[in-house]
Amino acid sequence: MTIELNPRPDAPLLAARYATEGAVSVPGFLSPASAEELAAELAQAELWVEIFRAGEKVYEMPHAQFLALPAAQKDELRRKIEDAARGGLQYRYRAIRVSEDAAERMTRGLALDRFADALNAPATIDLLRTITGSASLDFADAQATDYRAGDFLTTHDDAIEGKNRVAAYVYSLTSHWQADWGGLLLFERGAEVTGFVPDYNVLRLFAVPSTHHVSYVAPWVDARRLSVTGWLRSRVSGQSGA
Repeated sequence: MTIELNPRPDAPLLAARYATEGAVSVPGFLSPASAEELAAELAQAELWVEIFRAGEKVYEMPHAQFLALPAAQKDELRRKIEDAARGGLQYRYRAIRVSEDAAERMTRGLALDRFADALNAPATIDLLRTITGSASLDFADAQATDYRAGDFLTTHDDAIEGKNRVAAYVYSLTSHWQADWGGLLLFERGAEVTGFVPDYNVLRLFAVPSTHHVSYVAPWVDARRLSVTGWLRSRVSGQSGA
C-alpha cells in the first residue's frame, strides 16, 4: 500500500512561519491509514539497532544483542556514555536505517521504506521546497528512531561538510507523550530555548544549521518516542538556500 500524504492547502502559511522562525510544525502529515500502518510497524519492528558512543568509539549493535549483554557490562556502557555527554556530541537511541537507493528500498518493502519513497516523490519535494523556501532541495534521506528511558542527543547543529543538508525533519509518531518525560526537540538560541513535544502524525521541519538537542528521557518513562528523522538535501555541493 502506498504511503499517502494529506493535502496541504496551508503550505503558504507554513512557509511564512518557517521563514520567520526557522522551524515549523506540520500536523496531520500523512493520511490516518498511512500513519497507523507506519506507527504499528515501528512499534513491532525487530530491526532496531542500538546507537551510542562510549569514549571516542561509536557503537552500533542489534537491540537483541544489546539486551543479552550482562548487566555489569550494560552498566559500564551507560557510565561511559553519560561521562562522554559532559563534553561534546554524545547520543544514545535506537535506529532502523533506510537506504538512499530507491531500488533497495523496494526490495525490502517496509512501510518505513515506502515513507522514504513518499518523501522523495516529486510532489512532496515541491511541497517541501515551498515550505522551506529552498529551490536547491533535491531529495530526503531517512531513518527510524526510538528513544526510551535514558536516551538523549546532545547539542549539535547538523551542519556536516559534504552532506549538503538544507533542512532537517522529525516525523513524530508518538501518542500521549508528556513534556516532563523528556525527549523534547529543543532549539537553543542564546539564553532562550524553544521546541516541540513528541506528537502523533506531525512533521517538524527546521533549517540547517540550527543549534538543537533532544532532551534526556527520564528513567521512569516506560513509553517509546518513535519517529522517522532525516535531512532534506541538495545534490549540489554548497547549495543550502533558495
